[in-house]
Amino acid sequence: MTVTTRALDTAAWTASFTQANNTDPEIQAHGKYFTCSYLLDMTDHTFVIQMSRGKVVDIAIDPGPLDVPYQFALRASADTWRNFGVPVPAPMYHGIWAASFQRDMKLEGDILVLMQNLRCITRQIELLRAVGVPV
Repeated sequence: MTVTTRALDTAAWTASFTQANNTDPEIQAHGKYFTCSYLLDMTDHTFVIQMSRGKVVDIAIDPGPLDVPYQFALRASADTWRNFGVPVPAPMYHGIWAASFQRDMKLEGDILVLMQNLRCITRQIELLRAVGVPV
């Protein structure tokens, strides 16, 4: 199944995602220790999201391989990310575990940091349904 959505400009997406995250009551309630950097690899674009105490402090757009450090990465095809970014995702696109078991999503790096922040990361993926995806 292929979903057709309008790709957002990367700068507009980073602003929308930052705003949605930083004003989200759930992330702010759970994110006191949500401090890390992670990579979202959407094939067409990559983003390193730097978090500090539940707030997005920076998003690097298409950084080089050594430009910005990160603890873990979520990698998937642009099609998978587009399917995450619809209001009601199809089965196997509703979460990172489903997509990693049945689709092309890969979880790499320090998975302990991912697990320590899993609720907030899950909520950020859910925010993609509101702000869309830039691919």
